[in-house]
This record gives sequence, C-alpha cells and structure tokens, in this order.
Amino acid sequence: MRLVIAEDSVILRDGLVALLTRRGHEVVAAVGDGDALVAEVGRLATLGELPDVVIIDIRMPPTFTDEGLRAALTLRAASPGLGVLLFSQYVETRFVSELLTGGAEGVGYLLKDRVADVSEFLDALTRIAAGQTVLDPEVVSQLMGASRSDDGLARLTPREREVLELMAQGRSNTAIAENLFLSYGAVEKNVTAIFGKLGLPQDAGDHRRVLAVLRYLRD
Repeated sequence: MRLVIAEDSVILRDGLVALLTRRGHEVVAAVGDGDALVAEVGRLATLGELPDVVIIDIRMPPTFTDEGLRAALTLRAASPGLGVLLFSQYVETRFVSELLTGGAEGVGYLLKDRVADVSEFLDALTRIAAGQTVLDPEVVSQLMGASRSDDGLARLTPREREVLELMAQGRSNTAIAENLFLSYGAVEKNVTAIFGKLGLPQDAGDHRRVLAVLRYLRD
C-alpha cells in the first residue's frame, strides 16, 4: 500500500514509517500537522498519485484539539474514495459522525493504546484500503450514546443491537457469527430484522449495511 502519515510526535511518526516500510509498504509522506497533510495530499492528487490510506492523529498543532478530524473531512470532501484511518489516544465525537455520514466506506478509527498487535493494525489498513469501515469497539460505544433516542434503534432487541454494534466495527456476517457464537443464518435473520426496524428500503442493496451503521452512530 501507499500511505501518508500525519502525526505530530516525531518518535511515533518515525516509528510508524519504519514499521510500515519493513512490512513492505510505501510511506510517500510523513508530516506533523493537518495543514501540511492537506497540502501534501493535494499535491499528490494533482499528480494522480493519491495514497491508499492516510493515517491521521486527531490532536495536532497548533491547538491540539481537532486538527486531524478537520483535515480528514477536507480530504474526504476532495477525494471521497481516499482511505482514512484516524489513529488517536482519544475518542472525539464532534466531527466523527459527520465524517462517517459523508461516506463510511474506507474510514477507520483506532485508539493507540488499544492496538496491541501489529498484524491487527496492518489488517485494519488493508480493510480500509479495500473500502471497509474499521472502528474500535470503544469508539463505537462512545459514538452510540447520542443515538439512543432514535425510535428505530429503540425497537431493536439486545441481540440485534449486539449484531449492529459489530457491523459498526466493520465485521462481516461470518465474523459476527463467530463472535456471538451464532449460526450464519441467525446473523442474517438479525441483520434483516435490523434493516426492517430501521426502515431501510430493500432497493438500497448492500448499501443498507452502511446506512444502518450510520443510523447507529449518528448524533
């Protein structure tokens, strides 16, 4: 994969570059703030050389608040197919729902302190590059809080909410079945029930899965 890294910590930034390069990936740029990230990805775009995934810290100079999220929104608005991994110590809900609503495909959010295995991190990058959504369970838990008033969500059974939470983490039906010790058919029935209770039309096809996740995470 071709990757761009935006991380203000020099040690972590250089560590990510070394790690990813050793695993055979190409880090085409590594910058320390959101403005530099937007400028660099814009330059690559003009050359027709967009990266597969951009790895972005959320809190970067100058204010160390939400520069990474703002940069992610800018990049996705300009290049909707660009893979974006938010990689932070914090869960920031203010703009994340907006980022996902703009298109959840190829978006990820992992917490630095909860990534314990390099292979899992690399797998997340691969899934994001392939257009999947990858969310840390803790991110899902915090983002879901504002959605509890949604009438459709309120009608979901506890099992259906478990299935939808795993869908929000980017899990396939097979992975959900393994996680919840259910048959594949049982997972399919729960997913169908979720679509029905959320009022998602059948003609939306596979897009219904994304719409269900967005409903779950929406403020």
